Amino acid sequence: MKRLIFGFGFGFFFLFACNPDVQAQTPFYQGKSIKLVVGSPAGSNYDQYGRLIAPYLSKHIAGNPEVVVQNIGGAGSVIAANQVYRVAAADGLTLVSILPAIYLDQLVGRKEVQFDYAKFTWIGSTDRSNNLLIMRADTPFKTIHDVRGGTQAPKCAATGTGSIAYYMPKLLEETIGTKFDVVTGYPGGPDMDLAVERGEAQCRAFTLTAFFSNREPYLSWRKNRFVRVLVQTGSKRDPRLSEVPTLNELMDEHKTPESSRRLAKLVLASGELGRPIMGPPGIPMDRVKILRQAFMKALNDPELLAVAEKQNLEIEATSGEELEALAKEVMTQPPEVIERMKKLLGK
Repeated sequence: MKRLIFGFGFGFFFLFACNPDVQAQTPFYQGKSIKLVVGSPAGSNYDQYGRLIAPYLSKHIAGNPEVVVQNIGGAGSVIAANQVYRVAAADGLTLVSILPAIYLDQLVGRKEVQFDYAKFTWIGSTDRSNNLLIMRADTPFKTIHDVRGGTQAPKCAATGTGSIAYYMPKLLEETIGTKFDVVTGYPGGPDMDLAVERGEAQCRAFTLTAFFSNREPYLSWRKNRFVRVLVQTGSKRDPRLSEVPTLNELMDEHKTPESSRRLAKLVLASGELGRPIMGPPGIPMDRVKILRQAFMKALNDPELLAVAEKQNLEIEATSGEELEALAKEVMTQPPEVIERMKKLLGK
């Protein structure tokens, strides 16, 4: 009898060990950790979104892996993108949140870029946001027309050339003839905000979502009217900024040529890409599917939405499939557009 029981037990163990269908019942992510690299410093708006989604991403992945946020700032998130693209294993355990417009750096051939934007594994984006440019209220530049007609260029803080803070002022120069002195090298949003508060810089460009979030310094800036918003992007004016012209309105006013309008459309495509989260190339498709589905479930989770509302963070999810298609589209540009981009970004 003992032999029979032993033989049956051994046979069952052998069946379990050798049958992949039985083994597959244990989720891949069970007992593992996912590292979410945020390409901006702690305290930035991108960091805020990364830390918002992390626990809910864990909640909606079978096996409930811990999702750990790690900040790697610098060069407008190019450093983080390079590291994840080149070094991280394609096992679905490392993701990265980047500033979307670093595709511009690749298009113009910057040597710092060590990734192929379209080949990332796209998981999803937490929101889409238009951009704005703010100016300290104590400067002579009360409107964007004052900048255009001024004799001295206001100084704007920026991280890298693929950030809104850099390309937005440059795009205004290209399309409506303003002049800005853009200073790069700031690690991230909080550092640029501090530069504006200290008077090192007079202006800064970033997203409407960040400006209207319930976080400092923007709460105080709005309350105390420390800054003015001079221009916004988007097809129409945001209701909260009904007195601020859009770039499209300004291009109509100044009769911007069609070639510059096409350039503006390419640059501002970053707003459609939003705040993307992706992984390195080559992650197995079954894991990509798990991550994409969990991402969309997380952004529809009532608990996450309640936290986002409390923090005044806007949520507008974009799927990984949509981002993948957008990334391929922005990276497919004719030579003449590339040359205009090089001029815009000072390449």
